[in-house]
Amino acid sequence: MQVAVYLPLIVPVFAALAARPLADRLPPAAATWLLAASALALALLSSAVLGMLALSALVRIPVIDAVGHLSRPVISSGDAVSVPVAIVAGALLVMAAVAACRAVWRRSRAIAAAHRHASSLPGAGQVVVTEDSAADAYTVPGWPCRIVITQGMLRALSAGEREVLLAHERSHAKGSHYIFTSVARLAAAANPLLRPVAEQTGYTVERWADERAATQAGDRTLAARAVAHAALATSAAPPDRDAAMSALGLITEEREPPAGPSPANRPRVTLHRVDLHRAGQVPRRVAALLAPPPKRRLLLLAVAIVFVAVSGAGALEAAHNFHELIEMAQIPAA
Repeated sequence: MQVAVYLPLIVPVFAALAARPLADRLPPAAATWLLAASALALALLSSAVLGMLALSALVRIPVIDAVGHLSRPVISSGDAVSVPVAIVAGALLVMAAVAACRAVWRRSRAIAAAHRHASSLPGAGQVVVTEDSAADAYTVPGWPCRIVITQGMLRALSAGEREVLLAHERSHAKGSHYIFTSVARLAAAANPLLRPVAEQTGYTVERWADERAATQAGDRTLAARAVAHAALATSAAPPDRDAAMSALGLITEEREPPAGPSPANRPRVTLHRVDLHRAGQVPRRVAALLAPPPKRRLLLLAVAIVFVAVSGAGALEAAHNFHELIEMAQIPAA
């Protein structure tokens, strides 16, 4: 087989390296769509190529030749991969399929549990305020999505920051952002090379909600303060969320590791630009809000799409080669 057919197995490496730069440079809505869709496409393409690599060598087995009525001389002289490569490809495909099936099962159960949780929340409105003293705010996936805000969080924020927080969570609910994170995580389960892409998808949905909240508030600095204060409040006294949904990333909200005083004694947060190379997600979000709104970068977006298209071309080449080999082997001898 030609080298091009291995591209779907190589491109995910470049996708992992490019995920964070794309998340930082593209508008968050565009970045979210690009990362989630690319992760899904690359996972499917890499799995398809693994399957064809395995089948291309398996047809050399005499029993399979006989069952498929294939010409042994044609198969033997054809452009097929070696048996060791086929064994490795087959093993990787089986592992990917098992991991993907487990991830689909676990996420389906978690989404169903989230729907039941959303339905069981008190009141008929979208926003539910609980008496919990721990600061917390999150969006629960469901039909419809529900927003939960604790009294502890309301006390930790100013009136303007509360409006920003509410707009942020409503953006999660309106956009069904959990779908993007679910797709990216399922793709990463099938192809572990895509885990950085899934991680950055989780970041870009937060940035997406941040930008919408900042637009509604008309004050990017206020939005940045709201994100910083909310993260500080939740890290001071981590709330007790549903463990299953939190582990699966269904509750769309990020918090920094515990560090800082209690919300009741919250200090004034001084906002300044930080070194983003090693920063966590919350500092990155704050820094992005302190900067001008992100601009469309059509060239960067086009280059990223081309890389995914190259992977697709490699998968098509693999399919073409395999089809050509089988078609030639089925030609009856003269």
